[in-house]
Amino acid sequence: MRDQHARLRVLFGFQLYLSMLVILPALGLAHSNCVLFNFGDSNSDPGALMTALGLYLGPPSGQQFFHRPTGRFCNGRLYIDFVCQNLKMDLLSAYLESSGSDFSHGVNFAVAGASTEVSLYNPFSISTQAGQFGHFQNRTRELRGRGTFGKGSMINEKEFRNAVYSIDIGQNDVNLALVANSRYQVVVNKIPIILERIENSTKALYKLGARKFWIYNTGPLGCLPQTLALRKKNDSELDELGCLALYNNGAKAFNDGLSNLCDKLRTELKEALVVHVDMYAIKYDLFANPGRYGFENPLMACCGNGGPPYNYVDKKTCGEPTATACADPSHSVSWDGVHYTEAANAVIASKIMSGEYSRPSINLKNFCKEVLV
Repeated sequence: MRDQHARLRVLFGFQLYLSMLVILPALGLAHSNCVLFNFGDSNSDPGALMTALGLYLGPPSGQQFFHRPTGRFCNGRLYIDFVCQNLKMDLLSAYLESSGSDFSHGVNFAVAGASTEVSLYNPFSISTQAGQFGHFQNRTRELRGRGTFGKGSMINEKEFRNAVYSIDIGQNDVNLALVANSRYQVVVNKIPIILERIENSTKALYKLGARKFWIYNTGPLGCLPQTLALRKKNDSELDELGCLALYNNGAKAFNDGLSNLCDKLRTELKEALVVHVDMYAIKYDLFANPGRYGFENPLMACCGNGGPPYNYVDKKTCGEPTATACADPSHSVSWDGVHYTEAANAVIASKIMSGEYSRPSINLKNFCKEVLV
């Protein structure tokens, strides 16, 4: 434990604070030595769900940066894309994408709709994603052993050990529990099993050699336009920002448990560095102080139907012929009522990179550079 604390103290000395709104690097810059493996849901899915199901997420998605649909539930880049660019990496390819993927500097295992539990609707739970990592690791070793290095990911054993393993999952679990139950305590009682699944998958990755974990909690579910449009019964349910208090409280209860789980993992996984990132605080600030970042009407979806206050109508959502996108998404927090705009994701990423919202307070660039023996 002392060795871990010593390593963390070294990292504290290099903490850097980034500007909130910077011009982020474009694709194709010189790469850092960082390797990143990401596990999660639609918040960080670069197109895996569309690939897995053979579907097509059409315009206006992707219009901002890629100028074409990419399978991302966004008008452009996700926060994970900005994180990669800040680390001077190419954007991570989806593990399930068979064409044009580049796994030289990591893999994105996230799939939209994923939760901690395998379901009939989405089998790509956190445990499935961890299992996919194990297969990827074994396949990389197999190809390396055959001398066919150019056909594999080219990630070596030292890079697997020193990679950052980021986990952003739980939002769908909490949301589904809240939708299914009107009693708050029933929802709270479901949280331990959600956390247990995250714990088991984290430990499974640890057994496979993962040592540096970057674990996000979940955002304010009660501030999402979809939640407000479909679940609000009257204004008495809203907090001071106009968000559904019950849904935000459910997210907070999960986040408290996740924070405790990270403490537990630090104790039990002796060689691991476990960083907990407060995504709730990062995202809630966008709704609490939208003008600070140039946003307007933060509770209203940019792409949707129905107009104010939420611009969200079930079965007339973004991508449907009846839906339209706002003229300038850079002034919106929410893209489609569930997911964030590229502009919001840029702010989210800058806050993630800063280390201000991490416990221990570590800058991601330096965490990435930390070399384990």
